[in-house]
Amino acid sequence: MTAPTEATAPATVRPLSAGAAAYLLVLRNLMVFRTQWKLFVTGFLEPVLYLFSIGVGVGVLVDGFEVAGQEVSYAAFVAPGMLAASAFNGALMDSTYRVFFKLKYDKLYDQVLATPMSTADVARGEIAWGQLRGGTYSAAFLVVMLAMGLLESWWALLALPAALLIGFAMSAVCMAATTYMKSWQDFDKITLVQLPLFLFSATFFPVDTYPASIRWLVEATPLYRGVVLCRELTLGAPTWASLVSVAYLLVLGAIGLVVVRRRLDTLLLT
Repeated sequence: MTAPTEATAPATVRPLSAGAAAYLLVLRNLMVFRTQWKLFVTGFLEPVLYLFSIGVGVGVLVDGFEVAGQEVSYAAFVAPGMLAASAFNGALMDSTYRVFFKLKYDKLYDQVLATPMSTADVARGEIAWGQLRGGTYSAAFLVVMLAMGLLESWWALLALPAALLIGFAMSAVCMAATTYMKSWQDFDKITLVQLPLFLFSATFFPVDTYPASIRWLVEATPLYRGVVLCRELTLGAPTWASLVSVAYLLVLGAIGLVVVRRRLDTLLLT
């Protein structure tokens, strides 16, 4: 029996780099959304409608607020909150319902792990996609704000990276939470968390209106940190607290990423 030559020896499958694996999973999601573009658009329209109905409509009845020593219109106050909510909603939709379907019903990740990809690649790829979707919504929303004259400073250019950071943190945390879901009924818990965060994260009124006993709880929520960060940037009033928000979201996203990988190891490799 002859020894295998270089031409007949089985090819060695090289593991993918982290970037290449994430790119392939993001590309797969893009291909899926080519036929589901209407679902993609709806996530952008919701905050825009809120901006017009509350920021502009209710804004006629509200004089405005003082933020960082400057008087701003109610629309200019609400718009950054809607910007953060755009990133939040985009990341949440893909990192919860769609991830659950892929994990429990479509068994997509079992198929992915039959390739040179790992659970870490799955976690990074899905989080990157959720971040990309949320960032796309935020970029489009910034264009709306620009058209409405609601960007007060060149610091607003950093609002898009801030929105991407919000998307990263929320994608990681929401995907981590999804790995613990047992059935579709468990998603009522997601709504139970999502709605209060949206309404009470200083999105529509200053956090100072809360009693001191509640204010600290609001300030500890991730969406509040994102709203405040976007508001400081769009109004041209960044402070040292902006760095606190950045660090908070980075740490939250990193923790979520670690939890996702460990949970996928438990669910798919054992």
